[in-house]
This record gives sequence, C-alpha cells and structure tokens, in this order.
Amino acid sequence: MAQVAKCPSGALSIKKETDAVHIHQEDNGKKGRFVISENGIFAGEMTYTWAGDGKIIIDHTGVEDDFGGKGFGKKLVLQAVEFAREKGIKILPLCPFAKAAFDRDASIQDVRF
Repeated sequence: MAQVAKCPSGALSIKKETDAVHIHQEDNGKKGRFVISENGIFAGEMTYTWAGDGKIIIDHTGVEDDFGGKGFGKKLVLQAVEFAREKGIKILPLCPFAKAAFDRDASIQDVRF
C-alpha cells in the first residue's frame, strides 16, 4: 500500500469506502423482501407478495430513523424495479412510499402494473 500511495503520476490510488451500503433480497416464492444495510447494520426493508407468476405487490417500505434522509427508501424501490425488469414482471405499489416513488418517476413506469 505504501507503494501505491507514493505513485508519482497519481494514476493508482486507494479508495476507502466509509459508507458501505448493501441491498440483498430474500424470496420464498410467495413473499419476499429487499433489505438494505449500511456498514453491516440493518437500515430498512421493502416487503412484497407475489400475485401470480408475473406480478409482485409492494406492501411495505420502511427505513430506520437513524438512516432517514439518505435515500435508502428510493434505493429499495429502484432495486425492486431492477428485479422486475430482469424477471419480466410488473409491480403493483400499494405501499404509500413506493406508490409515491412510482408517481414521481417516469423512468420506472415500464414495470408498473
């Protein structure tokens, strides 16, 4: 690491990631959720229910108070949108937060049911 730090051109550098945000998905075929964490600490989740083979219903999105204002709710919505696009399915956003996110963002209407 000392060699990289001394690189005269500055072409090599070490980026220290201080706020590692991670989203993972859990799904049992009937229900599922996207869980977001920061530095290994649970920050929030979005839950959904499968409605047949081609649709999920987002029924809850929640972010812990300590993580509010960081855009984590929006990140969860966008992760669900990415999942829907990959699977060729639609999303029915019943959760007020997810519904508002869909109402505000024209770029994600392709997966809205």
